[in-house]
Amino acid sequence: MFNKGDKVSVLDEAMNGVVLSVKDQQVTIETEDGFVMTFIVNELIKVNDSSNLLDSIRRINVSEVSKEKEIPKPRSFVKEKKSKHEIPAPEFDLHIEKLVPNKRGMSNYDILTLQTDTAKRHIEFAIRNRIPKIVFIHGVGEGVLKAELDFLLGRYDNIAFQEGNYQKYGQGATEVFIKQSAM
Repeated sequence: MFNKGDKVSVLDEAMNGVVLSVKDQQVTIETEDGFVMTFIVNELIKVNDSSNLLDSIRRINVSEVSKEKEIPKPRSFVKEKKSKHEIPAPEFDLHIEKLVPNKRGMSNYDILTLQTDTAKRHIEFAIRNRIPKIVFIHGVGEGVLKAELDFLLGRYDNIAFQEGNYQKYGQGATEVFIKQSAM
């Protein structure tokens, strides 16, 4: 928490100042230029002096931040080739009702984690067993699971993926193609 007289820096601005007052979640500061401004508590960071600010910046793990900012690979589109003797691709329904008998007591985070872990398990199985194509049914919803699935699939070099067959699945599926390397 901030106290009157604390030196602070604004997180998203190149601005420093001194705390004049604190009321609930609002902190009023006087900037180095003499302006009085009000910020929310989580927009400020307490600093003792300018060298301390540099030390706190150095402690930030750059690789973690860059990994968070990394944009997943764009979706690649692969033409589906059909043959007369083609075995249909395995389909995995990631709806939570299909994964657990009862979701009561599970938070949204728990549900999403279980769904992404299940998808990852199926991807790894398909890669190990040289299964060329699988389909994940994720539904439409708000697109959170689809976004997580896209991010997960984008981390594999030997995988291409695209929207599932619209006539068969609507907008709620992703087809995954595993590129096989010669052994």
